[in-house]
Amino acid sequence: MENVIGVIASNIELKEKIETLYPREIKNKEIIIDIIELDLLEEQGKILVDKGAQVIIGRGGGYKLILDTVNVPIIPLNMKSIDLLKAIKLASTYKKEIVLILGYDEVDFDYISLKDVINIHIKEEWFKSKYEIRSKVLKYIDKKEDIVIVGSGIACSFARQYNIDNVFINASEESITEAIEYSKNIIRSLSNEKFNNQMLINILDGVKDGIIAIDTKGKIILFNESAKKILNTKKEEVYNKNIKEVFPCMDWLVEAMIKNESHKRKIRNINKLTVNTRSVPIIVDGQVQGIIGILQDITNIQSLERKIRMDLNNKGLCAKYTFDDYIFKDEISKEIVEMAKKIGKTEFTTLLYGESGCGKEVLAQSMHNISQRKDKPFVAINCATISESLLESELFGYEEGAFTGAKKGGKPGLFELAHGGSIFLDEINSLPINIQTKLLRVIEEKKIMRMGSDRVIPLDIRIMAATNENLRQKIKDKTFRADLFYRLSSLEINIPPLRKRKKDIVFLFEYFVKKMIEEGNFSNLSSISDSFKLNQEEINLLNNHNWLGNIRELKNVAQKYVLTGKVEILYVEDEDKKVDEYNLNIDSSQLEDINYENISIDIKEINKYVETKIINTLLSQGLNKTQVASILGISRTALWKKYKDNS
Repeated sequence: MENVIGVIASNIELKEKIETLYPREIKNKEIIIDIIELDLLEEQGKILVDKGAQVIIGRGGGYKLILDTVNVPIIPLNMKSIDLLKAIKLASTYKKEIVLILGYDEVDFDYISLKDVINIHIKEEWFKSKYEIRSKVLKYIDKKEDIVIVGSGIACSFARQYNIDNVFINASEESITEAIEYSKNIIRSLSNEKFNNQMLINILDGVKDGIIAIDTKGKIILFNESAKKILNTKKEEVYNKNIKEVFPCMDWLVEAMIKNESHKRKIRNINKLTVNTRSVPIIVDGQVQGIIGILQDITNIQSLERKIRMDLNNKGLCAKYTFDDYIFKDEISKEIVEMAKKIGKTEFTTLLYGESGCGKEVLAQSMHNISQRKDKPFVAINCATISESLLESELFGYEEGAFTGAKKGGKPGLFELAHGGSIFLDEINSLPINIQTKLLRVIEEKKIMRMGSDRVIPLDIRIMAATNENLRQKIKDKTFRADLFYRLSSLEINIPPLRKRKKDIVFLFEYFVKKMIEEGNFSNLSSISDSFKLNQEEINLLNNHNWLGNIRELKNVAQKYVLTGKVEILYVEDEDKKVDEYNLNIDSSQLEDINYENISIDIKEINKYVETKIINTLLSQGLNKTQVASILGISRTALWKKYKDNS
């Protein structure tokens, strides 16, 4: 392979200077030079690569314009202080104001100290991107009679285009020699076969897939550690040997090379292993020089997949429910499911309305599992169950040392864990205002910043949220941001409470009972069979109940039914009645024998008992702590304290 250096020269003068310094290389086409053309700015690097350039040298804007367009090394032709001084001296003869147009990374010397030495007023225009150069020149179009532009190739080319006087900062012999010799060294390194082979071997041996390559004669030229294990042999036994002789089972690889085609993935049996195989031709300068075979041990793939799924399940990052798990009979429920299926296939942010226990998370998981993100994480968080002080770090993560007690090494937040998949924010109505503000920014920018960090992390997530309160009313109460609401509610699904889906009540009850019987956990506790039938009184009892805890409460009642064989619905007033009778069940005939002076009744303990029983009753009906607190007319914090103190 020829060693070719490509150069994008800023002008004919620089081209001629390089030709004078390197006549032999120019003659042998080891150095090829193109002059900047404004109409081909984006293509000139590719053109040089097509001509065989393995390294490209550019100056200023020319260096910037090819930086992202080719996959070969790009070497800057560095500017020296003497180059700039000569250009400024020449520009001063124009007797005009000097405008210096340079890129920030073009100057590799102490420009500020140099400027202090020069006793000339210079207007400076610095650019970061190649796309800024034209605008920097056009800035002075109305003053072109009074200024002279000093700059590198592209800046001067634009200046000439608009008839503005200009002076090109030419490259000194030192700069040219430095860049050319550095490029030669890079090519030598790239051409070093031993270096490349060793690097390739090290990389390939770290790959889990088996990789084996043959040349056009069928001789094995590459064979990694994984291939050795799959094919059960040693490297030294197969190198430079014909693949048909040592591995007759790999004849499909020779066939693929002859036909010059890439085999699509195909399952084959090799050495009693089930292996996923494919082949890729090795093409050099348009000619097939060999072929690579890739072998994947399916047993390992399946084990890895199981491990990943187990890890995701253990971390709660997997959606286990599908629409098959959303059981219903009522037409209202059918409409909800059909709408959810349509929305689930989109990428839109979705807001689910519904009382606690009505199946919002089941629906959210089902929507995730019908989307293109189904194989990616599903992260769910109940915003009401985490204290405000912890919520920010849980959602957005934190860096090491962000606060007292921060985990060493930091911790990714739930948004990071959901990258590529979906995040479900349940009871978003409980989100504090300051967290709402940060969430809005995440939705708008699709980026997050961990606590204690100045690094922005891009996100690819779909956001689903749920609420058991009217967010429009919360907006009026100024406890929920209107802009966040409109961001979340691009699509809404309203899930009516169970009491408004009458046909679902008995249907779901029977489903839960049959499922519990099938699971066998209650077979020795009840005489109920899977062919049980409710009587009309029981059906009426179920249909007429309000079901404040919705499906969750219904499931609890079904569980009791399997245990007792009776439909028993516990009301709050029933519990109050039990409390009135607490410790007062005393036989009146025994009252005469009581020593009243020794009677001690602890009213506080009775009150604690009453509170505990009421709270437990409400929770057993499927209500969450927010709803229980609302019914009792106290805050969530007060409820938590009572529950903790009384338990």
